[in-house]
Amino acid sequence: MIDISRILELQQDSIVQWHKQLLTKENSAPWSFIEENTKWNFLLWHEEDIARIRDIDPLRIVEAKRNIDRYNQARNNAMEIIDEWILQYLIGKQVQAPDQIHSETPGMMIDRLSILQLKKYHMQEETLRTDATEEHKAICKSKVQILDEQIGDLATCLSKLFEQLEDGSLRFKVYRQLKMYNDPSLNPQLYNRAKVSQ
Repeated sequence: MIDISRILELQQDSIVQWHKQLLTKENSAPWSFIEENTKWNFLLWHEEDIARIRDIDPLRIVEAKRNIDRYNQARNNAMEIIDEWILQYLIGKQVQAPDQIHSETPGMMIDRLSILQLKKYHMQEETLRTDATEEHKAICKSKVQILDEQIGDLATCLSKLFEQLEDGSLRFKVYRQLKMYNDPSLNPQLYNRAKVSQ
């Protein structure tokens, strides 16, 4: 259905490249959707770093928080698009959907892989710091190994899920995130403020 090794390669290569220049290159489905999900996680990671700085202009923290909300919404949208593509693929293959359902969708698992790849990249950076102690670098090296194991385990689970979806022994649904905080009609802080200003 989707080559797991290519997912991992796309995520890893994109993260390395985007630390130099953020340029997307994929233009065909499902790879453009997977790349987009990775891009939003990449942007989220760095805005969250900024939001945690204490001695920074408060307006930049506000900007970071708003970016985080926006990027997180886009990240969730990308997950749903990945899942929609997979469902259409299965319909095209005329795979009969069984009763047994998997609660975590492929898009969610691909998203988790993307986050693990980001953690690994930044943990690997810590092992190369010239201003860090040898103890710090050794601890970070051991964490890179743990992250490698987690990535491998999750990739194996995703591969198994793809097999079960294709052979019709398992199904999933697109779980809409239904985020409320970005919607002025659902967030009471926004719609109550709008009432007061009228």
